[in-house]
Amino acid sequence: MPVLYHSPQTRSDTVVDLVRLLRANVELREVTIVRQDGSGGPDPENPHPEKKVPFLVDGAEQVRERGAIMLYLTDAYPQQKLGPLAGEPGRGAYLSWLSYYQGVMEPLIVMRWAGLSHPAIEATFRDEATMLERLAEPLREGPYLLGERFSAADLLCASPFRWFSDLLPDEPLIREWVKRCAKESAQG
Repeated sequence: MPVLYHSPQTRSDTVVDLVRLLRANVELREVTIVRQDGSGGPDPENPHPEKKVPFLVDGAEQVRERGAIMLYLTDAYPQQKLGPLAGEPGRGAYLSWLSYYQGVMEPLIVMRWAGLSHPAIEATFRDEATMLERLAEPLREGPYLLGERFSAADLLCASPFRWFSDLLPDEPLIREWVKRCAKESAQG
């Protein structure tokens, strides 16, 4: 049985939500981590090489980073239809959104939180306004990033706005999407 190592009130909560929504046969194993406030500590039971969460172990397979874990799980548990499979319509957009979160959204959010700005950051990742516009584009066409279909990409990309209300923009399109995602997440 796959094991998901997680710690409550961290980024791993989004993956725990996905496990629940997928009705996946995954053992949830809670570990401690070093927290931003200096509390906690590395857990010797956590097999993640950096003692971070989330971390998925499935036999010999070890998967880290939320986007990769979410892709792995939605492919492994396709019956809930939370991610298009290879060859299905929307697969390219799905993969793009999972990667966009990891490669653009999260770095921009962390740099904003840390008070960092530099022309190289904007040249590489653009800026927060551009990020929000990228999110708004598909939402003008449908209620979710993949149109009519709620997916793990919505769960992942909406997660920082759900956890940190000060990140939530005034843009009604995005605010309503975050509410829809929260409602979908609660239904599992």
